[in-house]
Amino acid sequence: MSKVKLGEVAIEHKETCKGSKDGYPIVGLEHLVPEEVTLTAWDEGSDNTFTKMFRKGNVLFGRRRAYLKKAAVAPFDGICSGDITVIEAIPDRILPELLPFIIQNDDLFDFAVGKSAGSLSPRVKWEHLKNYEFELPDMEKQRELAELLWAMDATKKSYQKLIAATDELVKSQFMEQFGDPVSNTQGREVRPFKDFMLDIRYGTSQPPVFSEDGVFKFIRATNIKAGRITEKDMLRISAEEASKIEKCRLNGNEIIIVRSGANTGDTCVVTEEYRDQYAGYDIIITLDLKIANPVFFNELMNTHYMQAVIKPLTIRAAQPHINSEQVQNLPMLVVALSEQEQFAAFVRQSDKSKFELEQALSELTATYKRIITENLG
Repeated sequence: MSKVKLGEVAIEHKETCKGSKDGYPIVGLEHLVPEEVTLTAWDEGSDNTFTKMFRKGNVLFGRRRAYLKKAAVAPFDGICSGDITVIEAIPDRILPELLPFIIQNDDLFDFAVGKSAGSLSPRVKWEHLKNYEFELPDMEKQRELAELLWAMDATKKSYQKLIAATDELVKSQFMEQFGDPVSNTQGREVRPFKDFMLDIRYGTSQPPVFSEDGVFKFIRATNIKAGRITEKDMLRISAEEASKIEKCRLNGNEIIIVRSGANTGDTCVVTEEYRDQYAGYDIIITLDLKIANPVFFNELMNTHYMQAVIKPLTIRAAQPHINSEQVQNLPMLVVALSEQEQFAAFVRQSDKSKFELEQALSELTATYKRIITENLG
């Protein structure tokens, strides 16, 4: 085990495409998924001004906004954005299969963030990145680590596919039971969303003062993902701050719709664990529970109805936005409450399975990161 600098075991791969770009996959920053070591998305045949080449096995490091933790190994030769640093292992100094895990780790990203320059869109240069220091074991240990880490990454991918399949199962079950909510294939009665509401209101227009030890959770647009509330980056407020925005207090069973920004139109149900917590700037809907099940309506909106009906309403010249009137007039299928509740029970069971998978994935990821820290820190 010896302490080395990244620049002693890897180089910046500098190669420019001087001929035709036909046949080369194109990789931009948007194709790199935060905290994922494998590349799963790219463009082919798209118009672009990129000329930077990379080769199979190189690591593509997102040098702009390094805090996003974007770095992945290239599975083929291609062309990438200038905001990606292409890193190539020196094979007699480091096992190329191990290099992606050295780069895709929290410690290196923290180092990169500290060396980044620029206020609006900070970037880090290879000249700084190459000075990152880490422990490097001998070649035999490197092979053991690489095999273990790639096996763990494959298991992570399996969990992620199962989680995605669970989401798709819910959507397909909705279509099977109730038909297409856009074309109304079952010929059901359609009424405006407001007919199912008791109340619709906006959250606060003035953000409160946040505090790490606040007693209440504050749900923002960034906490609403894939029809659910996520705890990631959840902020908190004190009882004093909460008293200033009482209209934002949640009673449970409401539906929240993101009002503006990149995630406009995204929705979630306020589950029991978020009762008496607070919501932010977004639209808060209280349904008439005598005729409307929140889980059912949330899932309805998260079928392809979201892209076909809701998202087109959010288009604005400056930034996406949706208002209360538009939400109230959304066309909704009329479904008997008993059918809604039956479907909601199916969703809750699916959510339970999904939660167990997410817990297993979280534990695996923690173990994966600990192995990297203990052996390459």
